Amino acid sequence: MPLDAKLPLEGVGQAFSLEKMVRARDLTFEAVKRIAAAIAPGMTEGRGGEIADEVLAEMGAERLWHRNVIRFGPGTTEIFSGEFNPDYVLQAEDIFFIDLGVVWDGHEGDAGDTFAVGGEPAMAACAEAARALWGEVADRWRGQGLSGEALYAFARDRAEAMGWRLNWEVKGHRVSDFPHLIYKAGDLGDFAQTPQAGLWILEIQIAHPKRPFGAFYEDLLIG
Repeated sequence: MPLDAKLPLEGVGQAFSLEKMVRARDLTFEAVKRIAAAIAPGMTEGRGGEIADEVLAEMGAERLWHRNVIRFGPGTTEIFSGEFNPDYVLQAEDIFFIDLGVVWDGHEGDAGDTFAVGGEPAMAACAEAARALWGEVADRWRGQGLSGEALYAFARDRAEAMGWRLNWEVKGHRVSDFPHLIYKAGDLGDFAQTPQAGLWILEIQIAHPKRPFGAFYEDLLIG
């Protein structure tokens, strides 16, 4: 194909398998779960990143397709490209999130979730709200076939109605057999068509309207 040819926004490679995409998704969530179980108050954000490396090595991950993102406390309001705070110590009542992009059998797993420690009600509610909002938005895709643009417009309105602030800079992205980046599909929130199953990550990041913490949840859009 000529270098200047327009590639399909939802194109995949010859090795692509929806079954392998789902397996990559499941393995990445398993890694999130194991990393979260090993993180505890008194630990630094930097140590959280080391634990992520250790868990993925133990699980036999093929490679990363994006860096591990482990954010504690106020860092949970930062986007993917934001600064890390490796010396920040997780407090007795605190919040953290994990965002992993891992290649398994040539396919891109991408998963993220937020965890509150110590039972602080607002932080626990924020983590749960991110999951709940993700579920509502995904249901709109499954039930109404909304475009990517419409999904994020709905997410913004629902976040506000729930009492949270949606981070509009975080609007989802493509995944595929590695590497998906050759297709240059852009953000899900800017995609004017109905996204196909198994090719897009729906990301939700919200923040408390007044306090310096937030929550993140992402998963593969599948039927």
